[in-house]
Amino acid sequence: MKNSKIIVPLLSAAILFPTAVNVHANPNKPVEVKSVQFVGMEAPDTEAERSSMYSEASAIVTLNDGSQKIVPLEYKSLARPGEVINGKVVGAAYDVNGHIIKDKNGNPIVSTSPDANSLLSVNGKSGKLYMINHFESMPSNEIGNMPKALYLNTIVQDKRTGEMKITDINPIDFSADGGVWTPCAGVLSPWNTHLGSEEYEPDARAFEANPEKSAVTQFARNYYQDANVIGNPYLYGHTTEVKVHPNGEAKAIKHYSMGRLSFENVTVAPDNRTVYFGDDGGYTMSFMYIADQANDLTAGTLYAAKWNQTSDQNGGSANMEWIKLGHATDAEIKELAESIKFSDIFETTTDAAYAQANGFTQIKTNSNGGKNPEWLKVKPGMEKAAAFLESRRYGAILGATAEFNKMETLTFNKADNKIYMAMSNIEKGMTKNSTDPVDDIQLPKISAGAVYEMNLAKGQKDRNGKSINSDYVVTSMSGLLTGEDLAVKDADGNTANPDKIANPDNLAFSEKYKTLFIAEDSGMHTNNFGWAYNVETKELSRIISAPDGGEVTGIQAVDNLNGKSYLMVGSQNPGNIGYIDLTALNTKK
Repeated sequence: MKNSKIIVPLLSAAILFPTAVNVHANPNKPVEVKSVQFVGMEAPDTEAERSSMYSEASAIVTLNDGSQKIVPLEYKSLARPGEVINGKVVGAAYDVNGHIIKDKNGNPIVSTSPDANSLLSVNGKSGKLYMINHFESMPSNEIGNMPKALYLNTIVQDKRTGEMKITDINPIDFSADGGVWTPCAGVLSPWNTHLGSEEYEPDARAFEANPEKSAVTQFARNYYQDANVIGNPYLYGHTTEVKVHPNGEAKAIKHYSMGRLSFENVTVAPDNRTVYFGDDGGYTMSFMYIADQANDLTAGTLYAAKWNQTSDQNGGSANMEWIKLGHATDAEIKELAESIKFSDIFETTTDAAYAQANGFTQIKTNSNGGKNPEWLKVKPGMEKAAAFLESRRYGAILGATAEFNKMETLTFNKADNKIYMAMSNIEKGMTKNSTDPVDDIQLPKISAGAVYEMNLAKGQKDRNGKSINSDYVVTSMSGLLTGEDLAVKDADGNTANPDKIANPDNLAFSEKYKTLFIAEDSGMHTNNFGWAYNVETKELSRIISAPDGGEVTGIQAVDNLNGKSYLMVGSQNPGNIGYIDLTALNTKK
């Protein structure tokens, strides 16, 4: 029998998991959960299913006494874009003064693209619950590129049932940094703050050549509601951090010392200092940041990786070599960002003979869209500006690999000391390209992409033989799961095997369930799916399906929140925010 489904578009939802269930236990002797096995659902096969956000999956809970229980999973709605909560419009765009931006007809401009969810508690069990979520894109208005939004949602949780409800929403203020640019995925930090992202950083070289035609200037004019403003590309393309105070105030900053790139998300090692990035787009780069102090990302050292390939099988594998780009503080890089332009940092030329004779380097990166190679040379004394404001270009000049394609989110498995990374497509720069300036990555094309596993070690040195001050340095990466391209479209319209992942995007790891949750953003599956992959049993289970055309977003594994467990999950276009309650997977009895 099929479980009930939510068919209306949602902004965010969650799956609620049970905690430890004993079907015939002595109430005085609680029996602990031994294992949880997710049982996948079939792909949707009716029009009603294809247009719905729903779960028909379940989980088999095995206790230490050998008893078992099957627990159905249910998708629950929290909100929808355009919905009014406490007099405020969910997903609306706001200007610098906190006013809703309206179209020429006087209607609020509303996003249908919710992404990251960070559900958190302030002041422990007795504290209030909040959720921070991103709205990745907005419809354009007459001026073009619109300001994006992060929202702080006030959450009320039923302590008995685990049901959650949003009772208030408020946009988060980024006016100190010129607004927020394309916020994509995000995570809850180990110190209970939200770490967000600014994806697809604007090309400062193209902006300088024609600022009036730039999306940066369109963005700034919409944000400041001033037709004479000229934007600044160096304010965008950074990691964001939001701290929620006990009084419900959200304080947002950007971490300029973590570099400037197309941040998909970051993941933090158990030392609370070492951070790895997902750099989205074509011809991107793998970065590592080591903060000076734990729980503080305002100063640190930035590295970029070189891929030294060891195999081209199963998505490929490589040893990773780290190149130091530099050390900086947020304050000094923000000051540079507000005062310099691209031509202050680099010399450029299009004359190959002149370039080769005068110390230029030819690079191909996503910094200019991964289109044509560039001949660049860093001007004397501008190394720090290059490292932190043009991190990908500078890394490529120094020899780091800039060939990754659609690198998405990363997540940490602390128990096994591994990181998982989603690569939405293995194409373009990741295949053999003899015409590219360098060709470090040479893999067979897999359009359906892969999830990689990264191994870590202590006592590592960088390319120059200098010790890296971290016990969590990635030394190698290899394919863990790959999608499978179909030579011919199947009867349901899939161009990738529907029983395998396709174009993985958001990732989240649950230490409690030893499970990697995978969300798709694919045009290769007729419907995008959310998956559960047990890293011990290697079992892959389809646990949720998004409406046709909508990607699965906002994955967050919440192992324990006031004794409850959730999988936060939503979709974009149509927009959904919600959850699956997993508490029944771990409830003691």
